Amino acid sequence: MTGYILVFISAILVNNIVFAQFLGICPFLGVSNKVSTSVGMGAAVLFVMTLATTVTWLLYNLVLIPLNIGFMQTVAYILVIAALVQMVEIILKKVSQPLYQALGVFLPLITTNCAVLGVAILVTQKNYNLLQSVVYTIATALGFFLALVIFAGIRERLELYEIPEAMKGAPIALVTAGLLALAFMGFTGLIAVPW
Repeated sequence: MTGYILVFISAILVNNIVFAQFLGICPFLGVSNKVSTSVGMGAAVLFVMTLATTVTWLLYNLVLIPLNIGFMQTVAYILVIAALVQMVEIILKKVSQPLYQALGVFLPLITTNCAVLGVAILVTQKNYNLLQSVVYTIATALGFFLALVIFAGIRERLELYEIPEAMKGAPIALVTAGLLALAFMGFTGLIAVPW
């Protein structure tokens, strides 16, 4: 049980998918203008990433490996992720029209979000069992969610201050992201992951 807790904390803080592994940078920078949009995107990524990793783990272990076609892993994973994102888009359109409108063009970005594909491949490479895969994926998605919401909160606050013209927009966002990455580096060495 402590192994799962350590992996959970490690994936959120120590090995944060955005700040330590540099995956998911496109939606991290693109959707982080408002906290409300970031929360919606984080929730969508949490759902898609967990579902995608579970389905790809089953696909890899029950289909690709028995048929000796493990080399098709990346193509199969991309197809699964694309189908799941379409499903989430349809559900959001029917269930929460305001959230669907707020996410706009960024919802299809989950399809190309390298964090979703990266986590599915990492789980396979680490030879996690299904429970370990789900715990690691949920924690990683929560780490992405945390990074996105913190960054969006800082960007909202930055709009209240006078920033030099040369630093407005992308430059201040990248400097802020770099400072957040440095802050998260403070967690390095905090936890030794058991598996």
